[in-house]
Order: sequence, then structure tokens, then C-alpha cells
Amino acid sequence: MTVLADEERSVVAAVPKGLYVDGAWREGGGGTLSVEDPATAAPLCDVADATTEDALAALDAADRAFAAWRATAPRERADALRHAYELTMARADELALVMTLEMGKPLPESRSEVVYAANFLRWYSEEAVRVDGRFAVNENGRGRVLTLQQPVGPCVFVTPWNFPLAMGARKLAPALAAGCTCVVKPARQTPLSMLALTEILEQAGVPAGVVNVVTTSRSGPVTQALLSDARARKLSFTGSTEVGKLLIAQAAQQVLRVSMELGGNAPLLVFEDADLDLAVDGAVLAKTRNGGEACTSANRMYVHERVADAFAARLAERLAAMRVGRGTEPGVEVGPLIDAAQRDKVAELVADARDRGARIVTGGAALDGAGWFYAPTVLADVPGEARVLHEEIFGPVAPIVTFADDDEAIAGANDTEYGLVAYVFTQDVNRAFDAIERLDVGMVGFNQGMVSNAGAPFGGVKQSGYGREGGPEGMQEYLETKYVAMNLGGEAVRP
Repeated sequence: MTVLADEERSVVAAVPKGLYVDGAWREGGGGTLSVEDPATAAPLCDVADATTEDALAALDAADRAFAAWRATAPRERADALRHAYELTMARADELALVMTLEMGKPLPESRSEVVYAANFLRWYSEEAVRVDGRFAVNENGRGRVLTLQQPVGPCVFVTPWNFPLAMGARKLAPALAAGCTCVVKPARQTPLSMLALTEILEQAGVPAGVVNVVTTSRSGPVTQALLSDARARKLSFTGSTEVGKLLIAQAAQQVLRVSMELGGNAPLLVFEDADLDLAVDGAVLAKTRNGGEACTSANRMYVHERVADAFAARLAERLAAMRVGRGTEPGVEVGPLIDAAQRDKVAELVADARDRGARIVTGGAALDGAGWFYAPTVLADVPGEARVLHEEIFGPVAPIVTFADDDEAIAGANDTEYGLVAYVFTQDVNRAFDAIERLDVGMVGFNQGMVSNAGAPFGGVKQSGYGREGGPEGMQEYLETKYVAMNLGGEAVRP
């Protein structure tokens, strides 16, 4: 086992380790699975390992609880979410430490994620009482049109390891506000954050069966069993495009409502008139947040040829100065990658770019010692055929490509199957909005390196998925519209 400090041992021990089904913690039929510390590659603890039978029992609980939860007064649902927000904020330090231990990100970033997650609980506590419809005069003047918005039904949530608390809250909060119940399957690498949030929801008064959580090493069979059951009515998935396509196909068999937040290949555009200090600040944030293990991470940096050398030098200086280490250590800015396979993939992409002629300005190597660390890296003169420009990196590597004019920059940015987010740095508002309108993405950061916001619609286009999470739009993902044709004139309705 990892040699943990007393506080670390205490917070890990405090997190429930079982499956949460119908308001009770229980063992998994598959035994247990190990949770590892990516900074040391050593086990932290064991949690319950669910079978398909466990997952279907969780769906059965969600189905039984649905009728009562949808009928619960919106204010009661709102109050439960608000209470969960308050409990989450009160436990921010311990939640952040748990997250850092299982995922690796530095403690300051984990604390920020706790606040981000809590904001979804607060935002949707306020939206729960604002579900409405419309009442209108029929165009023939004799009848009325009535629409109602009603909860979709039991939902299946599959959450990722890179933001283990926020992605759970981003799905749960609007679903609960709308009156839906759910089964959550967190990533096997980082189940503790979701289990801790589940305990908070229980303490906040969310009734038994409304939220059910199954941790498992059998992700494929468990998820397929849930999606194949007619009681499930909605799937929300955050993860890779490859897995997303498989889940879309499975969900189609039951014609489920689907939300997909998939991979990204985000371009960051620095035009010749950009405030270079602002652009470098934005690039550092967009590249190194979460160690680059984010679908919103700046994957390709297109920089105008007149400022490319200065930008590369400043970015390399900033990244080279960042302290890499275990996320619990003071001053650490970049933690480990999630596992050996991810570190090997990052190393492979950098080697391919180097072999094709890219220049390593800083970094470019895995770091020695235990854990899965990779040095923050800047690559210049990256050729168009390099894999690093076409595959999601998920690591602290910044490839720089130069461009001569705006059209070339936009064409390069759009030359990808993905379309999640782009970043634009320029002081010319006309140029900015020309780029914003022409970029094939669902989100744009204009002179800033982060777009995440609980009150805004998060999502992409093309193979980055569809549907939105956050803001009023996120609530609509969990509501069906029912239309009522009303005859108020007393006469028979005829075609």
C-alpha cells in the first residue's frame, strides 16, 4: 500500500467503498477492485466491484423511485440540491485531497474542481423551480396549444476519470432538478470522488433509489446491460469518441435519449496583433490545466509567423519553470498522468513529431521515479503530418504550428474530425468574431484559456459529440415535451 500521511489515510478511510443501491451501501458481486495513486503507482484502497446483476439491481431501484421523485415538489428537489451544495463546500478540503490522491492533479486544482462541481448543484437548485411550458392560442383561433415539460426517466451516467467530481455533479444536478433518477458508473481509476459525492447527496436528503452508484472493473458488460434494459430512458457519457460511438450504437437499440461529451483536438489561435502576454497566459492555462488531461486542452497552437518565435520562447520558459510532482506537495503545478499507458502514449506522440522534424524547445521526456510523470513540453516547427496534431494528446505537450494569414489559420483549426472548443487571441474584435463564426466548434474562448462555467452550455460538434451540459440548456437534456391539443369551443374538431 502507499505510505500515506495521517490526513491522507483518514480521508481515504472515510469514503464509503461499497456500491450504493436503493439508499444502502452494499458489497459487489464481483469482489473488489484496487484504486491506485498515479503519483506512486501503488494501491490506495479497494472498492466494491459490481457485476451486471448489481447494475441491474441499481436500475431497478432507480425505476422504482422514479414515480415518487418526479412527483416531488420542485422546491423540495431544489432544497436537496442546495443542501448538497452547502455540504460539498463545507467538505471542500477533504474532497480535494481524495481527488488528488486518486487522480493526481495538484491540490489547488482539486480545490477548484470541488467549487466547480458544487456550482452545478447550486445552479440547478435554482433551475428546479423554473421548469415550464407554454399556453397559446391555436392559429385557427378556436383552440389552444398547451405544452408540458416532464422528466425523461431513469438515466445512465458514465463519468470519466479526469474530472471525477465535477463530471458527476454536472450530470446529476440537472437530472435531479428535472425529476429524473439515475445509475452512475464512475471510471474505475477514480471512483472515490463519486462515492464521496453520493454520500453527500444522501446526507442532503435525496431519497433512496434516486441516485445509485456502481463501481466496476467490468465497464463494457455493465454499461451494455444497463443500456439494453427498457427501463433506462437516457444516457449521458463523458469520455473518448471511440467508446462514445460504441455506446451510441448500444443506446440506439432502445432509442434512448443520448448526450455525448467526447474527445477534443482544440486549436489555440494567436494572431499577429494579439497581446502576447495574455496569449501566453491563456496558453499555459489551456495546456497545463489538469496536466493536459482534459478534452478542452489546447491540443494544437496555431501562431502567426511574425510572433511564433517569441510566443514559443515565452511559453517554453513558463512550462520549463513549472514544478512537477505529487499533487499533495506544496508548490506542485503539474501532477502525474493517470497511468503508464497514458504516459507511454504521450511519449509516443512526441517521438513521432520529433522524428518528422519537430523541434523540442523544452521537455520531451518522461521523468524518472515512481509514478507516471511527463515533463511539460513545447514542440516548434511541427509538420502537418505529425500524429500529435491529429490525435488527442491528453498530456502537457504544446505543439506549435505557424500560419501566414487568417484563412490559413481557420483552415488548419478546422482540419480535424473533432469540434469541441477553440481559443482565439487577438485585439481586433472584427477578426475575433470572424474567427468565432467560422470555427467548427461548440465553444470558443476569446482571449482566455478556459471556458468551463456551470451557467453556460458545455458541448461540441462533429465527433466531439452532441447535447449540452450546464446552463439552462443542460436542463433541457433531461426533459421531454408533451403537447396537448385543447378544444375550448365545444365544436367537433375536423381536419
